[in-house]
Amino acid sequence: MTKQSIFGRISTLIKANVNALIDQAEDPQKMLDQLVRDYTNNIADAEAAIAETIGNLRLLERDTAEDRQTAAEWGNKALAASRKADELRAGGNTADADKFDSLAKVALQRQVSTENEIKAVEPALQQQTEVVNKLKDGLNGMKVKLEQLKGKRAELLARAKTAEAQNKVHDAVKSIDVLDPTSELGRFEDKVRRQEALAAGKAEIAASSLDAQFESLEDVGELTEVEARLAALKAGGQPQGQLGA
Repeated sequence: MTKQSIFGRISTLIKANVNALIDQAEDPQKMLDQLVRDYTNNIADAEAAIAETIGNLRLLERDTAEDRQTAAEWGNKALAASRKADELRAGGNTADADKFDSLAKVALQRQVSTENEIKAVEPALQQQTEVVNKLKDGLNGMKVKLEQLKGKRAELLARAKTAEAQNKVHDAVKSIDVLDPTSELGRFEDKVRRQEALAAGKAEIAASSLDAQFESLEDVGELTEVEARLAALKAGGQPQGQLGA
């Protein structure tokens, strides 16, 4: 995985419209779970890539610092050789003075060469520094979005549990609605009504039996005798029982 590719992936995830993705998803819960996995995995990849990039940058910075130190040392050597040459020349030793001047020139050439190497590396050093800073910013942004995703997932789960609990309460209340013929009370009331109807049917059957009909005839006979005796009283006679007749 190259630095550019991981930077591109970070930029894509940072710019992703999470809310739109969730709204368009058929199953928001699955979409959130997938996004959390994607961000977690890419954060791990980004951290590895950034660590490698930072390591390379620090090596480059250390090498550049060493080159600067080397260039400074060549400058000091050139200065020391030049002063020695001046001292020898002042003492009339021109030949040795020329040798030290030559050494000073060599030192200066190496100083210039090292400084040129430093100048050549500086653009790469600056670029690497910018890349590391952007990767760090992107990584921090991804971590923030990951926390937002986890928060949205927790909120969605809480809402789902609340809705499920409300549905259970609604179903429980509906199951005991006396106006609901399928409820327990409705079925119990229907059972009582059937039992009442059965008792009434049995009573009607009992009333229509032969014994009941004969009892009814005896009642009619007694009423007829009573009427006859009442008529005799009104006529001025004495009421007589059947035994005295």
